[in-house]
Amino acid sequence: MARPGDVVRARHSGHVLVVACPGQGAQSPGMLTPWTEVDGFVDTLTRASDVTGTDLLAHGTTSDAETIRDTAVAQPLLVATALASLRAVLGVPAGTALPVAARGTVDVVAGHSVGELAAAAVAGVLTDDEALRLVAVRGAAMARAAAASPTGMRAVLGGDPDEVLARLAELGLVPANVNGAGQVVAAGPLDALAALGDAPPTRARVVPLQVAGAFHTDAMAPAVEELAAAAAQVSPRDPVVTLLGNADGAVVRDGADAVARLVAQVARPVRWDLCQATLVDLGVTALLEVAPGGVLTGLARRTLPGVETLALKSPADLDAARDLVRRHAGTALTPQESTP
Repeated sequence: MARPGDVVRARHSGHVLVVACPGQGAQSPGMLTPWTEVDGFVDTLTRASDVTGTDLLAHGTTSDAETIRDTAVAQPLLVATALASLRAVLGVPAGTALPVAARGTVDVVAGHSVGELAAAAVAGVLTDDEALRLVAVRGAAMARAAAASPTGMRAVLGGDPDEVLARLAELGLVPANVNGAGQVVAAGPLDALAALGDAPPTRARVVPLQVAGAFHTDAMAPAVEELAAAAAQVSPRDPVVTLLGNADGAVVRDGADAVARLVAQVARPVRWDLCQATLVDLGVTALLEVAPGGVLTGLARRTLPGVETLALKSPADLDAARDLVRRHAGTALTPQESTP
């Protein structure tokens, strides 16, 4: 007998489509300007702005890089953009439940860091409005936690994995994101991050990230408490689209567990490498990264050989995205149709 969340490889067609929702740092000034020409997009962003209490449309079109680097701005902006751009791909108007269209079309959904909230809405665990209300709390709470001490994050690209982790431990830094493809994101005090940049591990490159604090570390503990209080007001539903969790790459079968993971993940490392390993196990054939796409697609190209990828960067990519969906939507890797 099938259990909610059990997953097997797609049958008959042999196709498995995953939608990936990007995390903080993917935002860029003016990224929503071309999207304002897409039918329904402004309406969707206007509604999201009302729910979050932040003018997301203005931030996505006219705000500068420093303004949208603010965690309290960036996180709602990214979740709203992810959901609105997927609606544009699937032709789902504002006010219509997104999971109704996603189920049977999208086989798997996963989000990186704050992208998990968008993924939870696509999977049907949360409504769009619930995800947006929670991300507004999350972003503001993490901004306050980050302001308490001078911390940040740096991507470490390349190098021997053991040597990279040893160097981080030596400096008292946390591997806050283990992304696969030779990429680890270090988080911690700015002086330790500066020391990492001055003396990186052998054959590794250190790149500053556009975030304002040591996310996914114990420094975010106060934000966990705030988000937990907000999440307690939500009545989550079990996923109707297969949903992966950041903490361990596991399939999340229960709505309450999905929300508990969203809360705890604020102060725990993101294991995107394990999410990608699960995608391999599920037989993924295509990955669509919703807007503002690019980062997760780049990782997939290096770690998911043979998988067709597409980053939704602007409306110019919509036709290609719809074609990808048409060709790779599987035979329902949804919880109801999977087997033990």
